[in-house]
Formats: sequence, structure tokens, C-alpha cells
Amino acid sequence: MRNKDLPVLIYTTFATIEDARAVGDALVAGRLAACVNIFPGMVSIFEWQGAREEASEVAMIIKTRRSLTDAVLAEAKRLHPYEVPALLVLPTEGGGAGYCAWIAAQTGPKPPV
Repeated sequence: MRNKDLPVLIYTTFATIEDARAVGDALVAGRLAACVNIFPGMVSIFEWQGAREEASEVAMIIKTRRSLTDAVLAEAKRLHPYEVPALLVLPTEGGGAGYCAWIAAQTGPKPPV
């Protein structure tokens, strides 16, 4: 597998599952992500604008390939309801050959029908 086709995971969070689904659906429909995993029921504790906050959030992992990282980050930021969304890129060393090939295929040009 070529380096640019290696899988990348992008971690982000949302206030609601509906927001996460909307962004995830747009990324998969646009072939920027092969898959997104949405994990509801997370509690986040953080400081924002000088105040300690605790919030229920939804975590999402976006599965894509390295060459699409910048495009995925730009689109996720554009669609994201947060002023400063968490968007963290987690590179991988690879994985199961078949699964890695599936990610590359799902994020490539759509095959003719």
C-alpha cells in the first residue's frame, strides 16, 4: 500500500448525535470518509474561555486515507457546529490489508455504474 493511501483516523466531538450523524453522512456521501464511528454518551471536562465546563458529548472517529486528510479537516470544520472543533489526526501504521484496501476504494473516485 502506498504511503498516501495508508488509513488515517480523525477524532472529533459533537454536542448532539444529530450533529455527528449529519457531518458523518456528508463525509461518507462525499467519499471523503469510508466510515465514521459515532460514540454517544461521553462526558467531557474542560476549560473554555476561562471557565471550567462539563458537557455531554458525542465522539466520532472518521476513517479516511492520508492523502485526503486536509480535505476532510476542511469539510469537517466547515460543517461542524462548534466554534473551535476538536479535529485530531491519528496516523496509522496500516492494518488488515483487505480493510485498508476497502478504505482506499471507498474514498476514491466512484466506480461507474
